[in-house]
Amino acid sequence: MDIAILLYDQFTATDCVGPYDVLQLMPNTTVTFVGAEARPYRTDMGQMAIIADREISDVPKPDMVLIPGGIGTVAAMGDDAVVDWVRSASETATYVTSVCTGSLLLGAAGVLEGLTATTHWGAKDMLEPLGATYVAERFVDHGRIITAAGVSAGIDMALHLAAQIHGDDVAKMIQLAIEYDPHPPFDAGTPDKAGPELSAAVNQLFARQLTD
Repeated sequence: MDIAILLYDQFTATDCVGPYDVLQLMPNTTVTFVGAEARPYRTDMGQMAIIADREISDVPKPDMVLIPGGIGTVAAMGDDAVVDWVRSASETATYVTSVCTGSLLLGAAGVLEGLTATTHWGAKDMLEPLGATYVAERFVDHGRIITAAGVSAGIDMALHLAAQIHGDDVAKMIQLAIEYDPHPPFDAGTPDKAGPELSAAVNQLFARQLTD
């Protein structure tokens, strides 16, 4: 299976690295990082960068498309070449997937029209204008189209994909290999659990990041 992970400026690192660590352990799988240009792309934290080895035009029909999110998603939605590639690649791919606000790029390409989908909770109001209905789930599976919620949910989605493609035992082996056994020190991973004050503080942080 040939998997293309899209990069763009100011993507979120874990959105693609988390699923990558899972998917690249699947048998008979090649993972390629692609971008509008073959060059390094910096994350939304600024320091870390990942290299796109190939241009999107060189990878027109991957078996799986994976779109990460990040504060650069809105700018990427305004790049016609990127949106056109997402739309075209999604027409033939066996699986079309996103993590976090990557679902907004799928929406901009018309891939989520009429579907339920998930994204980062802070961007849920942006999904409906793009034709999808937000649901607060770790991931939403519509067969070949699967959207994951924010950041860490991409690992859950990738393990689900590994099970769909190669069976539960392979997915369990991968989970063991990456020692994915989360026991977070706080039960604050959703707005409902964290409460309104912490949720508002996080939204303010996002707003500052977008204006910096």
